Order: sequence, then C-alpha cells, then structure tokens
Amino acid sequence: MGLLDKLSGWLGLRKKEVNVLCLGLDNSGKTTIINQLKPANVQAQEIVPTIGFNIEKFKSSSLSFTVFDMSGQSRYRNLWEHYYKESHAIIFVIDSGDKLRMVVAKEELDTLLNHDDIRIKKIPVLFFANKMDLRDAMSSVKVSQMLSLENIKDKPWHICASNAIKGEGLQEGLDWLQEQIAQSYQNNEHMTD
Repeated sequence: MGLLDKLSGWLGLRKKEVNVLCLGLDNSGKTTIINQLKPANVQAQEIVPTIGFNIEKFKSSSLSFTVFDMSGQSRYRNLWEHYYKESHAIIFVIDSGDKLRMVVAKEELDTLLNHDDIRIKKIPVLFFANKMDLRDAMSSVKVSQMLSLENIKDKPWHICASNAIKGEGLQEGLDWLQEQIAQSYQNNEHMTD
C-alpha cells in the first residue's frame, strides 16, 4: 500500500478528486517524493529529471489523486500557473543543501503565493525541506526562516524535514496534509465534487 492509499483511507471521504501540485526548483526531489507516494508495485527504479511536467494518478477506495509533478527548471516554471486554478493542495519541495539557490526558491514561492488563482484560496501548502541526509543541509527551521514562511498568514502551511530517497519525513507531511484536506472538504472551502 502506497502512502497516498493510506492518506485516502484516513480521510474517510468518498469519491473525491484531489489535485495536488508538486512544485520546487529543479533537482529538489519532487519526482522522488512522488515516486515514494506511489504504491510499491508501481514505483520507478530510476528517477530522471522532469521535462515539462508529469501527471500521476492514484486511485484508492475513497479518493482519486491527481499529482502534477511540475519541472523546476527555469524555462518551465511559467507552466506552473496554468494548474493553480484547479489545485486543492500544494507540495513545495526545497533542496535543503542548496544554499545558493534558496533566494530563487523564495522568489518562486512568493510569485506562487501572490498569483491571483492561489492568493484567493485557503489551500494547504506542505513544504518538504528535502535532502536532509546531505552533510551541509540546512535544518527545516533555517529553511523556513530563509523562505520567510512565518509571513504566510492566509493559508495553512507546514514544513517537514525529509529524505525522499529513503522516504523519511514524508509520512509526517502527508498526515498534516490529509488533515487539512479533510477540513477543507468539511468546510467546503475550496474543493468541488
């Protein structure tokens, strides 16, 4: 059973569509995280850089997930905004070992959060401070400070330290995300049947 199957089971919701955008700079680990979310029998053995975007669909007894794995390469980041309107949650992945590009990650995050289609929604944003296994990785607290996450006041957000290759930290993030999605359904804040 994959992590998304577990997530749908905990939600206790029936036949709901959940569109999740997985965003972040290139080489941050987005595709590896999504691969870990798949059921074990369909996980890829080798991960290659995403060109453009990939769409992964997961079905379980109660939910249908569509995860949009968007390339983080600079020439493809303009594609992200075409998927904002239909999104129900965002996973933003940061390479905790890439101090030099943290400013670029913050700029892209600010652009995302200030986009009209995102700004008006209270969709949950899950941050994975990924690659915590690297010797020079910054802590999730330091990543949070560098991205000024404390300034996000109009949406629920959470940051988790993660090592996507080993799957570490992903469960904590998904536990939080499933709670937020369940609350959104109950409050009918941003999702449709």
